[in-house]
Amino acid sequence: MRHPKLIVVTPVFEDTEASTILFSELAKACGTEIHVVAVDDGSVRQPLTLQGMLDANVDGTVIRLKRNVGHQRAIAVGLAYVADKFSDIDRVVVMDSDGEDLPETIGSLLDELDASEVDVVVAQRKSRVETLRFKTFYVVYKWLFSLLTGRRISFGNFMALNGTATRRLASMGELATHVAGTVLVSRLRWRTCALDRGPRYAGKSKMNFVGLALHGFKGLMIFAEDVLVRVGIACTSVAVLSLLGVSVAIVLKTLGYATPGWFSVALGLLLLVFLQTGAITLMTLMLTGIARGSTVLPLDYRLLVDQIFATRHDQRDL
Repeated sequence: MRHPKLIVVTPVFEDTEASTILFSELAKACGTEIHVVAVDDGSVRQPLTLQGMLDANVDGTVIRLKRNVGHQRAIAVGLAYVADKFSDIDRVVVMDSDGEDLPETIGSLLDELDASEVDVVVAQRKSRVETLRFKTFYVVYKWLFSLLTGRRISFGNFMALNGTATRRLASMGELATHVAGTVLVSRLRWRTCALDRGPRYAGKSKMNFVGLALHGFKGLMIFAEDVLVRVGIACTSVAVLSLLGVSVAIVLKTLGYATPGWFSVALGLLLLVFLQTGAITLMTLMLTGIARGSTVLPLDYRLLVDQIFATRHDQRDL
């Protein structure tokens, strides 16, 4: 299968109306010489069909999954399919299907990707219309992510990839857990591109606060080794401080500055802190060894695929 100039991968879940509008907007912004790979993430009420692509005169493929696997894994399925089925890959764009990733800004991503020293260009939001609750959580999450991993994350799924990046990400098992985190850990050359966020085409977001928090913590899972090492260092520091506190308490007791009952309470609390942090340190060291010794296998997307429909190519059923 020869590739078109641009391949767009987008996950869709119970959102036929918004995705239909997206296909039309893609045709307007990028022309009809693109190929859209839409991954239907187990929709039951509004299963995705080829009609929206046919109405927009856009070449594309609909991959219908057997079950709902989540936003990130659906993207991983789409990229794995592209890496497997397209013999030559030029440019791939990953974007949401609800309209918040604007098709007219794809050109800005691709312009940045033309640089020879860049493999991935990610969209960094200049402006977004979100609730105060979301903004507060996002600020706390970015701070926590930076503290635990030593890296900064300020982008989501909207990105442009060259062929090398597409094949590498598709071979990484972490991609099914968190797309943005996998880009960070992949050692690919990436840069940001400041873009505005658009409003939804139709309907309401399926992402609630619990799902958003879970998505954030999945990003930390990608850097399990870094997180465990930093937690271990923090616990070791607390254990050392507790031993210093015990020493100070003994000195004060010896010099006669301790009031009745104070020494026993202070000594008991400090020893308890030392034992707890010491145990946590040992556990983190063990878990770090396990994490380093384990290998995350790439996703076998065929196990999740129910049907594949294509507009111009022969219909395939894996």
